Amino acid sequence: MEQQDGKIESPDKSGKEILPPPPRKRSRHPKALLAGIAGLVVLIAVIFYYRECIAPYESTDDAFIDGYVTVISPRVPGQVTRLLVTDNQEVKAGDVLVEIDPRDYEASRSQARADLAVAHSQSDQSQAQVKVSEARVAQAQAAVAAAAAEAQRADADLQRYQSVESQAVSKSALDLAQAQARSADASLEAARSQTKAAEAEVALSKAAVETATAAIQPAEAKLQQAELNLSYTKIIAPLDARVTARTVQTGNYVQPGQALLALVPKNVWVVANFKETQLTCMHAGQPVELTMDAYPNRKFKGKVDSLQAGTGARFSLLPPENAVGNYIKVVQRMPVKIVFDEPLPADLDIAPGMSVVPTVRVK
Repeated sequence: MEQQDGKIESPDKSGKEILPPPPRKRSRHPKALLAGIAGLVVLIAVIFYYRECIAPYESTDDAFIDGYVTVISPRVPGQVTRLLVTDNQEVKAGDVLVEIDPRDYEASRSQARADLAVAHSQSDQSQAQVKVSEARVAQAQAAVAAAAAEAQRADADLQRYQSVESQAVSKSALDLAQAQARSADASLEAARSQTKAAEAEVALSKAAVETATAAIQPAEAKLQQAELNLSYTKIIAPLDARVTARTVQTGNYVQPGQALLALVPKNVWVVANFKETQLTCMHAGQPVELTMDAYPNRKFKGKVDSLQAGTGARFSLLPPENAVGNYIKVVQRMPVKIVFDEPLPADLDIAPGMSVVPTVRVK
């Protein structure tokens, strides 16, 4: 055996030298395997996170608080004498907001009451005239009866004079009997004519009663309108809300339809403008999580109420006309109404126009 440089060499039986085996290299397969397993775990986690936390949800930052804003306007013209509210004041339904000078309308009501009293008086007078006319008819009928009796007596006398011999009755007596008979007949005809005239007067009086009665209704309507106009001088709050955008001041002369102030109720909701590509699986009743820019640390629960029947562009002031010129497809947005599941906290000022970020679970 020979030793060189610290290595021992021993010849084999054939006389050849036998070299020691090379040192064993460490395998890298365990590290690669661990790296592959870690990558697979990360991939699975990413897929799981996407399927559970991203894919089932649709969100947008194009969303705002909305609500019904009631614009208060006067119904009668006049000068504002009292302003009973201030900016951003809470009011209840029935509270008086503004008072308009009522003196002109009080005078109109008094005139309408007087006109109604005149109409009732004319109606009563017409009814009394009917009774007078009916009494005249009865008087005329009595006169007819008397004239008829007198005519009958005169005719009987004439017939007696004519039935005896001419020597027994003088010519003057016969002429007198004939004249009395003709006079009685004429009186009877006159009485009958007076009866007809009295009956016509009764019909005329009854027509006057109808006319006077008909005049009562317009007078009553005029009085009712005058009372309404007087009541309109007090502008009443129609609902519980907050005073907003007040422009009226004491002393202003206002006209019907002029915007004086706005009332914003606490009943609000969210209008979210989702892209049409986000609506594939969205429908009413799906849960929504809401965050507001004004209260970033608060989360609110809601649900999809309904989808508008048309895109926002379709109902804009100037809808796009895609049938002319070059067409470029643009993803449209559809307004979606979202309502809150619970009443909003009273300590938060949540008003229309505030920005909201809704997240809808669609799967």
